[in-house]
Amino acid sequence: MTSPLDTLPKIGAPATRALHGAGYTTLRQLAGVPRSELAKLHGMGPKALGILQTALEEHNLGLG
Repeated sequence: MTSPLDTLPKIGAPATRALHGAGYTTLRQLAGVPRSELAKLHGMGPKALGILQTALEEHNLGLG
């Protein structure tokens, strides 16, 4: 059984492509990554960052 941390939450296609292009394929990999670093990725907007932060907080984790 896969954990919610083993996948990315439902975010827009451009943001998903940006994360995959940067080597992030699971939510777990994003824990502790600086929000400012993710914001620099082409296709990553404030809405997607908020969704990722919320998803991480559900597991007592967060962006850096």
